[in-house]
Amino acid sequence: MPTGELRSTPLPTANHNSSSSSEDDAWVWAQIKAEARRDAESEPALASYLYSTILSHSSLERSLSFHLGNKLCSSTLLSTLLYDLFLNAFTSDPSLRSAAVADLRAARERDPACLSYSHCLLNYKGFLACQAQRVAHRLWQQSRQPLALALHSRIADVFAVDIHPAARIGKGVLFDHATGVVVGETAVIGNNVSILHHVTLGGTGKVGRDRHPKIGDGVLIGAGATILGNVKIGEGAKIGAGSVVLIDVPPRTTAVGNPARLVGGKEKPSKHEDVPGESMDHTSFISEWSDYII
Repeated sequence: MPTGELRSTPLPTANHNSSSSSEDDAWVWAQIKAEARRDAESEPALASYLYSTILSHSSLERSLSFHLGNKLCSSTLLSTLLYDLFLNAFTSDPSLRSAAVADLRAARERDPACLSYSHCLLNYKGFLACQAQRVAHRLWQQSRQPLALALHSRIADVFAVDIHPAARIGKGVLFDHATGVVVGETAVIGNNVSILHHVTLGGTGKVGRDRHPKIGDGVLIGAGATILGNVKIGEGAKIGAGSVVLIDVPPRTTAVGNPARLVGGKEKPSKHEDVPGESMDHTSFISEWSDYII
């Protein structure tokens, strides 16, 4: 199938209605299979791989479970065991499937390097780590902590992404590149959040219990940013690359630097109207920030 035919298919609008959501899920799966057929025809060396990971499966849940099982297996943690574990989770909890579809859409819409949904499904380790963590989180909630922690360890080993199984993650989340991301046990990540590589959502080392950041909906966190402690990053806020955040950040504001400070000042910080977690705008604040000098 020519590339143009795939791109000409209109993307359905995200909808919270259950029937519309099912239609969106079906549309994304159909698109993934069409992309896989196209790639298998254009690159015969990948035909067997694409057949075994995508084309031989009847649903996204089965394809994703198979792929994660093969990625995360070891000599003592068999791929068949993991496949059954993932498939049981995805089929018994529809919210896991809808979250996976929302994450696929997020990568396709926000990342210019994401060539297709199938590319994300097969190759984006941030996406794969997030889906596996959601299953580990489900196990954690079921008081199956040893298995959740074993899965957590494999995710960290294979994907270089360390997200505690107790951490809560919303939908439409993009872990872009994802290498070196660390998310602590009591952290919460909202919907439509974008997080780049080497970001830490950690504790301060001084307190226990609820000790990790709470990230609001639509937040953008730049590469190498560190957010420590039980602080709140408000809805639609932007954290600049390399920033170190130790206190709350108000909604719709931008925090940059080490230690981080608000663009526009603490008393009257500059506010933006867009949703940075979706727009992926990292630098628009610079034009209004007189301290930035080369």
